[in-house]
Amino acid sequence: MRNRLPVALAVTAMVSQTAAAEAWRDGFVSRVEALALIQSLNASLLASRSATATLEKWCADHKMAAEPKLVARRVAGIEKPPSEETRRRLEVGAEEPVKYRRVQLACGEHVLSEADNWYVPGRLSDETNRALETTEAPFGKAIAPLQPFRRTIEMKMRWSPLPDGWEVSAAAAAPAKANGALAIPHDLFEHTAVVYARDQRPVSEVHETYTREILDFPAPAAPRD
Repeated sequence: MRNRLPVALAVTAMVSQTAAAEAWRDGFVSRVEALALIQSLNASLLASRSATATLEKWCADHKMAAEPKLVARRVAGIEKPPSEETRRRLEVGAEEPVKYRRVQLACGEHVLSEADNWYVPGRLSDETNRALETTEAPFGKAIAPLQPFRRTIEMKMRWSPLPDGWEVSAAAAAPAKANGALAIPHDLFEHTAVVYARDQRPVSEVHETYTREILDFPAPAAPRD
């Protein structure tokens, strides 16, 4: 019996990996579904005051974790000084401190986005600064008392499940191979935004890359006749 446990765990892992790999099969319908989901999340983020709240709702709606709570996993060893353009958007001079924070925003085991965040510590409370430096609190939650809102200054689509012209050409829409798993790259789309406090003062600039793990749930079931 003792020797069967590792075997059972290995089988369970293989089944889980197979299920994950087969969650999105390649084909025209699944590509349309993936495109619709990506565009839906993108639109929600563009319209939202808080990326944190939007991602937590996405995680909850798609049952991606037992507790749909977003955490900011700190990525150590990376430093990116703010550019002159970032300082201009943050309305800070060359000598005013601007801190940098690199995080992976995860819900359960799913890293939904990776973010570079430049923020002005002098415009935040001591408690907020401690939370940003010592905890896994997402930036949006840490600064919630400021009633923040964001303005997106740039958005880039990094991948589309369907090529340009798919809506007018059946040949362009059909994938070359439709009998395997849908190959989804790591980076799906990017946002660059400035985060403001309720008094209209900018407190942060963030660059977010949304990953393929936003689709880490089974593809929609085909409708039955």
